[in-house]
Amino acid sequence: MTRHRPLGLVAAAVLATALVTGCAGQPAEPDPTAAPGPAQSGAQSTGRPSGSPSPSVASPSPSADPSPTNPGRPSPTPTETAAPPNEAPAPGEPDLSLVAGWSLEEKVGQLVMVGLPVKGPFQPTFDMVRDDHIGGVFLHGRTQAGRQPVKNLVDAAVDAAAQEREPLFVATDQEGGQVQVLRGQGFSDIPSAVDQARLDPAELRARATTWGQELAAAGVNLNLSPVMDLVPAGSAAANAPIGAFGRSYGFTPDSVTAHANAFAAGQRAAGVQTSIKHFPGLGRVTANTDTTAGVTDTETGPDAPSVGVFRSGIEAGTGLVMMSSAVYTRIDPDAPAVFSPTAVGLVRELGFDGVIISDDLSAAVQVTGIPAGQRAVRAVDAGVDLVLASAKPAVAGDMVAALVAAARDDDAFAAKVDAAAARVVAAKAGL
Repeated sequence: MTRHRPLGLVAAAVLATALVTGCAGQPAEPDPTAAPGPAQSGAQSTGRPSGSPSPSVASPSPSADPSPTNPGRPSPTPTETAAPPNEAPAPGEPDLSLVAGWSLEEKVGQLVMVGLPVKGPFQPTFDMVRDDHIGGVFLHGRTQAGRQPVKNLVDAAVDAAAQEREPLFVATDQEGGQVQVLRGQGFSDIPSAVDQARLDPAELRARATTWGQELAAAGVNLNLSPVMDLVPAGSAAANAPIGAFGRSYGFTPDSVTAHANAFAAGQRAAGVQTSIKHFPGLGRVTANTDTTAGVTDTETGPDAPSVGVFRSGIEAGTGLVMMSSAVYTRIDPDAPAVFSPTAVGLVRELGFDGVIISDDLSAAVQVTGIPAGQRAVRAVDAGVDLVLASAKPAVAGDMVAALVAAARDDDAFAAKVDAAAARVVAAKAGL
């Protein structure tokens, strides 16, 4: 594959000051990727930085998460491959020939998406992209700096990945309202989902196409949007992760499906892939999985209206589906959905054969009682294809090491890695 080699890391580092200035003086906003909002009362608290940090960015502190695996970078295993199938894959099955001849480390790298702070170049992320074959970055935080500094930062990440077999997923959260990572010249101020739902779907699709074109011009090819969580009417204020921040496309299945699908169609028309979230729905919880442990939904089951909403998004053509990290007692009372084969399997039962991505597993309080490496292993073992480590990218190294170790030790797990890598590579075909 011919690679475009844009602005290098040194040039990107010069832009750190402009990006930081763009963020200065802004009020605190909710963290992107999952569920924003203040810590809930009664919340229970239940990495490895790679390489040397850029001189313009402070080095992150080492991860406090214990890891049962060797945190060091695994030795290459260039002969480990996914055997090419003898015939075309069955409908819905991944095409393993896409990763035939790849090393285990190359395949594992495709399963991890690492946070890249938008305030400026972050050398540990660039090092992981280059050395651990990382397949995706997530632009994390908030910036008012506008398109060009963001594009330069993206170009630096793409340059770090230039020797890889596949293009880099460059993702962000550009929902609108309080969850909009990129602002400034070249980016529209996008209204909240509640306000978007007041538009005619055709008008919303046209606007979303423009918003997608703005992302594409900055080098972003994946928007972890739209939110398809179904919030019951009258309960928005009590729904900390979604309703309280106006992130729902109305309060009925018809409103959510019509408007969320219109938003997604506009983004994809601009060449930006979408991820609907947070399956099977965060509309009925009262606490925030980012800031609270033990978040549980006791009402949503496999046949719930919220699941039907996601079915609509799948049928409309989304490329990715994001899993919630809440526990759903009527689906699997024993594990957060992102770690539950039953919950993840329900996505496949809806006919989805694309990429299933986790919510952030690097810093969400809901899951930090589990060592970082094992969060990644449990997610992939449950059927997740792409592990998001956005808020605390330093732990991504532990995740990579744990995934490699688990695949070396267990052939069944190695087969899951092969399948997940093949799905991710297939999803990148149009990039």
